[in-house]
Formats: sequence, structure tokens, C-alpha cells
Amino acid sequence: MTSSSSSRIHDVVIAGAGPVGLFLACELALARLDVLVLERDDVPEAPLKSAPLGTRGLSVATAEALYRRGLLQEFVATGDGAPRKPQAGHFAGIDIDAARIAPSRWTYRLPNPAASNFAADMASVERVLAARAVALGVDIRRGCAVTAIADDGDSVTAHAGGGAFRARWLVGCDGGRSVVRKLAGFEFPGTEPEFTAYSALVDIADPGKLPPGRHATSRGFYMNEAGRIAIADFDGGAFDRSETITLEHLQAVLRRVSGKDVTLSRVHLATSFTDRARLAATYRRGRVLLAGDAAHIHSALGGQGLNAGLGDAMNLGWKLAATVRGDAPAALLDTYDAERRPVGQWVLDWTRAQAAVMRPDAQARALEAIVRDLVATPDGATYFAGQLWGVSLRYDLGGAHPLAGRSAPDFEFDDGRRLAGHLREGAGVFVDFGGSGSARRAVARWGDRIGHVAMGAKDTLGLAALLVRPDGFVAWASDEAPMAEDIEAAATRWFGLPD
Repeated sequence: MTSSSSSRIHDVVIAGAGPVGLFLACELALARLDVLVLERDDVPEAPLKSAPLGTRGLSVATAEALYRRGLLQEFVATGDGAPRKPQAGHFAGIDIDAARIAPSRWTYRLPNPAASNFAADMASVERVLAARAVALGVDIRRGCAVTAIADDGDSVTAHAGGGAFRARWLVGCDGGRSVVRKLAGFEFPGTEPEFTAYSALVDIADPGKLPPGRHATSRGFYMNEAGRIAIADFDGGAFDRSETITLEHLQAVLRRVSGKDVTLSRVHLATSFTDRARLAATYRRGRVLLAGDAAHIHSALGGQGLNAGLGDAMNLGWKLAATVRGDAPAALLDTYDAERRPVGQWVLDWTRAQAAVMRPDAQARALEAIVRDLVATPDGATYFAGQLWGVSLRYDLGGAHPLAGRSAPDFEFDDGRRLAGHLREGAGVFVDFGGSGSARRAVARWGDRIGHVAMGAKDTLGLAALLVRPDGFVAWASDEAPMAEDIEAAATRWFGLPD
């Protein structure tokens, strides 16, 4: 373990080498920043990161982020090259039928390689992102747990692994029990849990006693599927996650919830979580920021945690990079909290709603029946999928055009390239379907901060021009030929003063 020289000041230190910390590191290194990642664990490998218990659903919004950085192909195939199976998702265990979803109802969407959800295990996600981060020059130091921080207003120092690491900014991506969040004094209000959930790989001595499938009971619910069980015990979140999940404990919970006198002969691997829900009161205090589970914790129902965290990283990366470079508008970094904290609040409410549907009482069973009826309709399936997949997300950017604040359509231009390819290097893109010379001259003043595409497309969706942020969200759009002053105003708002 190597201590840091006190004279060196990194641009950004990130606490946590999970998917969120690694993806943020990639985003910052793409902007050629000096990035150091401090990770508590000595090695990245852990049984709970591998399939099947480590498998997570990645949303369309996440797939689009990976696609725009040229990473998607490394995730959509398994080790043997077979494509990963798209997943429609579920709400409180109620499956969404992909055949009922009507994507045509989502306006300003175009077919693209990132148009569906898929599953990937955490080990694979971390491996791909770590390799990309290292290739971009990120320094990842493992076995370095942050123990203290000091923010002097001009820089912040993180003490970890026997060293003191100074940086212009520190970002806590160190999970739900974030040390950075606690040391920096972030308020973390929320609600206490109603249940403890377990997911385990087991051998059942008398498998005939436990019927397969998902079953609601008077204590919660359980699922039995090919050697894997899942249980939600509405015990008020009583189980202490710091304790080992023994065979005896898991068997007792399974018997209590299922009402079956079933016997477990072996527990291969087990994990637990609760529906405790908390959200940081702000995502920034001085020179310390939070992202991912460090900023928001909630139940794992619906698999929104990883997607929300990666969305945080994609949103924060280019804004923090511009701030470090000194070319960001004064309030740019404030938009990270303004845009992503409402998403965190939505995730908490979305998972709370699922807990309400799953409660073991008559009212919840009645609510579940109504939700099932809704999900079975095209309108309902499309709504739930739009929320789960992230395609309904729209940041409130104050623009008049309905596309402003939404994920940019993946236009296929006349030269065969797609918009995602122009976002690969992490710069903004101005798209001018009419090829106006005045528009070209206006946007050229921002140099390499904004790329310029001036040509037609296979389908323009009725648009004349749009300005796309580095994270792939539309900053400004127009159905009419763009005026130079409109372009300049939008570019200045998001990219600062021209060169």
C-alpha cells in the first residue's frame, strides 16, 4: 500500500470502487482529469457479486449511457458470446408482459441497440468498468478505507490506508453505509423498514413440501425456483445484517413465512436486505458530493438501485469535469442535485409503493389485484415499463420544447453514423439537420466542448436542430431553423462562455 504525497492534489478522489465509483471515474478520466479511487476491500471478487445472486437488471436508461460511451457491447453478451435475455421487469413481483408494451407511445424514441433492459452480474459490471477506468489512466487503490476527511474550502483531504490524499473534490460512492456521507455530516432522513428480505441458494431436503413459484402468505411472501429461494418477512426489518445468515435462521424464517414444515439441508450462499428508505438532504456539502447508494438507500425491489447510481455518475461526471477545468457556468454543478435528487426521491417512492402492495393484509391483496389488472392492459404495461426502463425520465430544464430534458433519440445520420457515436468522447453535440452556416459558426466558438453534426438523418422526428449534453440528454431543441442567438444562449447555459 502506497501513501500519497501531501504535495500532490488530485482533481477528484472517489471513495468506492463499485460500479458507480468506477463509472464516475471513467467519466472524469474521459475529460483527462487526475482521478484517484480509494476502495475499502482488498480484492474486487466476492461471491455475492457473481450470478445468480449478484445479477441485476440494467434499464434502458443505463444501456443508453453505456452505449453512448462504447461500453454496451461488453455487457450484452455473456462469456460464451450468447446474447443476454432482455427483461421487461416487474412491480412488486407482478411480471410485466413485454408483448403488451407499446413503445410507439413513447414520443421521441428511435430504434437503437440500447432499446431494451437486460441482466448482468455485478462482478462483470465491475470488471468491465475497472478495465476501462485503468485504460483511461485512473489510479485504483484497494485496501484503502476512508477514515477521516477534511474540507478546507479550497481542497478536501481523505485519510485512508495510512495516507492522506488531497483533491479538489471528493465524491462518496461508498454504498448505503457510506463513511464519506457520515464524516461530511450529510443529513440522511427517511423511513424505517417493514420487512427483511432474503435471497439464498439452498438445498431442500424435502422439496415436495415447498411448491414452486411465488406465493403470498399471512407473513409476507416467498419464491421457490430451481434451488433458489427468496423470502420477504414482514418483521419490521428486525434481522441484523451484520449477523451471519445461518441455516437454522433461514429455515425458521422460511417455515414461518411459508407455513410449510420444510427442511433445508444446505445453504450455499445467502444475503438479506430491508426496505429502509433514506435520501440525502442534499447531494453536495462544500467540496464533497455523493452518488449512488451513498446518496439514497431503499429496498432492492425492481432493481432500481444500480441504475439510479449509474445515472448519478453519468449526470455528475461531465459537470464536475467542467467545474474542475474552469469552463463550467457558475451554477452547473448545482444542477446535479437539482436533477438527480428528484430521481432518488422517485426511486424511494417507487419501492415504497411495492412494499405497500406486498404487505400481508387484505388491503394489500386488494391493491395487488388492481395493479395486476392495470399491468395486464397495454396502457398499464407501457406505463410501468416506461418507469422501470427509465424511458419516461425527463429533467426539468425549463425548455419549451417537449424533447428538452429527455434522453436524445439515437438519430442515424446520412453518413451512416449514429448520434451515440458522436457522444463517445464525452463532449456535447449540436445537431443541425438543415446544415445552416450561421449555426455552424455559432457553435464553433465553443471548440471541442461541443461537436457539430450538420446533415440530414433517416428520421429527424420533425426536428430542425437540437443541442445534446455530454450525458446524452437534450439541452435545447427546435422544430424550426435555428437562430444563432438561440444556439448561443443554450450553449452558454450548459457549456459556459465560448472560447
